[in-house]
Amino acid sequence: MALTRRDFIKVLGAGSAVGLIGGCGNDTNKLSSQDNMYEVAKTGNARILHITDTHGNLLPNYFREPNVNLGFGSTFGKLPHVVGNKLLKEIGVKPDSPEAYAFTYNNFEELAAKYGKTGGFGQIKTVLDSLRESAGGVQNTLTVDGGDTWQGSGTSLWTRGADMVEACNMLGVNVMVGHWEFTYKEEETLKNIGFFKGDFLGQNVRILEDALLGDKYIAMTEKYDGRGLYNEDDALPFKPYVIKNVGGHRIAVIGQAFPRTSNANPQKYFFPDWSFGLREDEMSELVADIRENEKPDAVIVVSHNGMDVDIKMASRVVGIDAIFGGHTHDGMPKPVEVKNAGGVTVVTNAGCSGKYIGVMDLDIKDHKVMGYNYKMLPIITNLIKPDAAVVSYINKMRNTKYDKNVVEARSSTMSNNPDRMGKTFDAILTEKLCTTEQTLYRRGNFMGTWDQVLVNSLREEHDADFAMSAGVRWGTSVSAGHDVTMEDLMTNTSMTYGETYVNELKGSQLKEILEGIAENLFVQDPYLQSGGDMVRMGGLDYTIDPAQSLGNRISNIVDDEGTAIDVNKSYKVSGWAQVGSVGNGRLMWDVAADYLRKQKHLNLKKVNHPTIKGVKNNPGIENYAGKII
Repeated sequence: MALTRRDFIKVLGAGSAVGLIGGCGNDTNKLSSQDNMYEVAKTGNARILHITDTHGNLLPNYFREPNVNLGFGSTFGKLPHVVGNKLLKEIGVKPDSPEAYAFTYNNFEELAAKYGKTGGFGQIKTVLDSLRESAGGVQNTLTVDGGDTWQGSGTSLWTRGADMVEACNMLGVNVMVGHWEFTYKEEETLKNIGFFKGDFLGQNVRILEDALLGDKYIAMTEKYDGRGLYNEDDALPFKPYVIKNVGGHRIAVIGQAFPRTSNANPQKYFFPDWSFGLREDEMSELVADIRENEKPDAVIVVSHNGMDVDIKMASRVVGIDAIFGGHTHDGMPKPVEVKNAGGVTVVTNAGCSGKYIGVMDLDIKDHKVMGYNYKMLPIITNLIKPDAAVVSYINKMRNTKYDKNVVEARSSTMSNNPDRMGKTFDAILTEKLCTTEQTLYRRGNFMGTWDQVLVNSLREEHDADFAMSAGVRWGTSVSAGHDVTMEDLMTNTSMTYGETYVNELKGSQLKEILEGIAENLFVQDPYLQSGGDMVRMGGLDYTIDPAQSLGNRISNIVDDEGTAIDVNKSYKVSGWAQVGSVGNGRLMWDVAADYLRKQKHLNLKKVNHPTIKGVKNNPGIENYAGKII
């Protein structure tokens, strides 16, 4: 029998409260005989297990790593800004191995056919349980989640993240932080935090003064048992840190949300009472206070800063033993050791889409971290027997029926789609839209084939001269020759502000937009970067010199026919996911779905890769499909 969405939410709430859903795998759910890479012997006395940026991907999937991840200035040639063959050499991995498939874009289609999909929460659960067992038991481990977990799939959108909360409970996540978690309404976020069995941390999140002066915010937190009002005097909505006993050692865990959440996402629609920031000084003060008053054996940070920001913070904040980072989706099997005035801080990042588990064994002696051992394990789906309880939960959740209570958008006219009414989530998502003759991927600094699909469909929908799509880093891949399903599309578009729009922009404004976003991406101070990649442009080509300064990076802007853009002429420009306003066009996934259905056999005749200057010797680019000059 298919569940209604309301039934699913009721079961979820009851299951979370009394433990009926969150069962563990049984003894038959062991790793297969082929997967020795997952048998990690314990080398320390406290094991930290790290996942991040799963973006709602409960099922196994394909994810092509970038062939463009440029670094400049202090980040030139430094991890994570090394790709392809140079990365394989850097990390000592053989070409065409399972690890090479996981960590690089190299031979993606061939190796995807050979090794299959990656990730899957059933497989992740099996590996986590094995890693806990080899550490001597769950009491010797701590499982942390770097955020961007509750968003990124059709089911996470339709359940408002609730499906992911229970899935994380089943994994045994102890601590997590947030970013896209805040792009549900505040009350939905607080409800999800209530269902979550671990600690939701955020040392750098604050309650706005106006919210504390009124009664409305306080009343809302009372409705959710005080969640959202951890410390009124310090305007803290969430715990800044927690002390966990791991293997008999007291480990302080500090949580760092994405510092630019308010800039990158629609604050007034979703979290009008909260502010975010890097807050390095507060981090330094907190670490010092914890060291002095809590007397921990180790201090770690679970961060959604992005790897470059984490590296800079590690060089400036004294007293952190390790940072377990997220946001930039860097699949880094080799940690970065960062020197600072107090010693060394180890910085890691565990990729995205459920593709990896980071494993760090800390060697703690005399209340101090004396050493560590780190491995990042690629989750090669076919090598792992999935946990039966997690698979059962996912199947049951996907049998939920789409009903009138589903909310897909900010716009009331598009918040619920009658064409999906009464169908199960699984039936909606398994629809075949077309086949593709090219591999569809997104990750990369400038353009991806998935992004070309989106901008093409936007131009067609709105009869626009050009289209733009945000350079978000999440979104799974489809190998050439495969079917493209609604699920594939939703993993590249599902968000709570997916409305499309069309505007009139002058040529001069287009250049200003490109310059501003390039500055956000390539400004050399990591603290000034907001993450993400370059805006994707459809119907428009340009040249970029990333190492230049603001206002001097973008040149030679032309349309697909090679005609120069007139700075004084107005053009119709379509897009989606506006932060400051709500578009009146259909939702991005419905626009793109109709475009793909008409293709039958998708063959992108042109991909708008920009021309790049000054990167011929940069190890962060390889096999670029556009021009390099």
